[in-house]
Amino acid sequence: MGYNARRFSAFQAALMQHPAEHSPLGKSSEYVSQYAPELLFPISRTTKWAELGLTASTLPYQGMDYWNCYELSWLTPSGKPVVAIGEFAIAADSPNIIESKSFKLYLNSLNQTAYADRAEVEAVLARDLSACAGAPVAVRVRGLDEVAAEGVAALAGRCVDELEIAVSDYAHPRPELLRRGDEVVEETLYSHLLKSNCPVTGQPDWGTLVIDYRAPQLDAASLLAYVVSFRQHQDFHEQCVERVFLDLQRLLKPEKLTVYARYVRRGGLDINPYRSTESIKPGNLRLVRQ
Repeated sequence: MGYNARRFSAFQAALMQHPAEHSPLGKSSEYVSQYAPELLFPISRTTKWAELGLTASTLPYQGMDYWNCYELSWLTPSGKPVVAIGEFAIAADSPNIIESKSFKLYLNSLNQTAYADRAEVEAVLARDLSACAGAPVAVRVRGLDEVAAEGVAALAGRCVDELEIAVSDYAHPRPELLRRGDEVVEETLYSHLLKSNCPVTGQPDWGTLVIDYRAPQLDAASLLAYVVSFRQHQDFHEQCVERVFLDLQRLLKPEKLTVYARYVRRGGLDINPYRSTESIKPGNLRLVRQ
């Protein structure tokens, strides 16, 4: 058995689900530069689902969490460094999320590890991340020129950020602010003013929230006030999007609903959760802040 295979076997044997407070978040961490899959830290989705009144068998949405890594590197067999950008797609119904700092530490562990080619790196990443998530994780490793050629995406739909609203409460999400009319419409609304905080470290998470729906028309100003009410809320990216989805679903009883957020990267990683009533295959297009 080779070195990397032995390390992965040890990782599988040690893999357990832990509360977020036991993760590397908020703690001083040594940066390991040799392959170490045991650094990955799974957090069960079950607890947060329960807070929202959900179970694995009653999820009212389909979806994906897209992670993009802009600090991916390894060595060729001759010792020459390679840099690339990694894209990881994790199903919204996977048993676990992967704690973000552990994800970063794990990716750094490839820095001084040699691989034959990009395909081998993709295979290693897919194997380790799938084991941590408890479900298959799709992996793409791409060159910088390839990603640069795609450019920065512009969102379709209507931005609500210029609407005038009065805000005084930022402590927790306030679904009671949301209002709807009677006319059924199909439209896309978005806001760049989404902000929440990490539930462990308190660090800010900045993002753009997009709502695509067919239902009685959502009052745009009320949506903006609701988005702003997340400003001091503490939760992970995935659960913030799920909370928005559920609040809108209860209010609108939509024919279709898709909610997603494109978050600003931290530590070289951005996280982009998508939740939808539809079987969608969303593009993973980079916004200007990403």
